[in-house]
Amino acid sequence: MKVRVLVRLKPGILDVQGAAVKRALIGLGFAELAELRVGKVIEVELAAATPAAARARVEEMCRQLLASPVLEDYTIEMADDLAPRGASR
Repeated sequence: MKVRVLVRLKPGILDVQGAAVKRALIGLGFAELAELRVGKVIEVELAAATPAAARARVEEMCRQLLASPVLEDYTIEMADDLAPRGASR
């Protein structure tokens, strides 16, 4: 079963990488940028009997390792929720 985890810094946590990317984009002429934050995407494929079992297992992975509960929030997307992959636009 395929699962995607989106990890982002919690609101109010300084995003140094996001600030650097924002400055660089503004320097390239994208002056309309108001806010930019950087996160990470983790794709997991695991054997599980049901989508609920897969979600529970990935939730445990997030709590133990994939996301820092003090600094980060995360969202779990199941394969049915994932958009098909296509060519870059």
